[in-house]
Amino acid sequence: MLALVCPGQGSQAPGMLAPWLEVPGVADHLRWASAVVGPVAGGDLLAHGTTSDAGTIRDTAVAQPLIVAAGLAAAAALWPGGVTGDVVLAGHSVGELTAAALAGALTPEAALVLVRERGRAMAAAATTTSTGMSAVVGGRPEEVAAALGAAGLTAANHNAAGQVVAAGTAEQLAALAAAPPPRARVIPLQVAGAFHTEHMAPAREQLAALAPGVPTTDPVLPLLSNADGAAVADGREVLARIVTQVANPVRWDLCSDALAARGVTALLELSPAGTLTGLAKRALPGVELLALKGPDDLEAARELLARHATPQQAPQTPQPTQPRSDPA
Repeated sequence: MLALVCPGQGSQAPGMLAPWLEVPGVADHLRWASAVVGPVAGGDLLAHGTTSDAGTIRDTAVAQPLIVAAGLAAAAALWPGGVTGDVVLAGHSVGELTAAALAGALTPEAALVLVRERGRAMAAAATTTSTGMSAVVGGRPEEVAAALGAAGLTAANHNAAGQVVAAGTAEQLAALAAAPPPRARVIPLQVAGAFHTEHMAPAREQLAALAPGVPTTDPVLPLLSNADGAAVADGREVLARIVTQVANPVRWDLCSDALAARGVTALLELSPAGTLTGLAKRALPGVELLALKGPDDLEAARELLARHATPQQAPQTPQPTQPRSDPA
């Protein structure tokens, strides 16, 4: 069984899409994604992924749609007819939108519109208060939790054993840096705000207002939620979880546990890859890992699929359901 995982914000890098333009069809895919998203921070996704500098693509409103577009393009290069086989999907933070589209819960266009609005809303929410995030590496879990609680911080990302990302105000992060947990390092992250905390409540509410009009279908492949690692089989619930995760912690550690419980034998991380395969080295010992960073990795990825994702007859994709309202 193959785990197909989709990275989150922070995985982007200047020029990351440039090598992919050599693959037939990828430029067309990215031009279409750019048309769906529209101008972002003065440019389109194709330009941001090839010529924009690190500062430009660090902007939350740029980074999020760029990452989702890159993941969808990489998947299309590997599976031109759509993802099939013995595959289970999961996405870290914004990568959950990529995973939802590849699993069939959202159309690619719906995922791109949602990520555009998500990025804009989270960027706006981050301007209201000076907030940020710091990685806490090492230390005993109970001592890390106590230090975060003492500083008033939220554990926004539980990435793996020994790696938690704390989020909160600049003052709270400074307090943690001044009194770190024993045997732990506190590493400030270059992000614009306290993502996956209540500081992002305005962004969550903006997405919640859009959600009733978004068409969904039930996933045709197993799709794990980064809220708790559970497989979500209902398309409306997938969308609801995508909305709420904006202001709630990411439990990637539980996703890794769920992948292990399912007996995955290989993990493939879509472009811009590297972060999640790094976490899997410790969380999933014995599982074959591959980061699909660029077209040079496509042949190795195809060989990985042949060994671990036995081709099956592609399931028929359900027709999009009409948006429905909750009963009174």
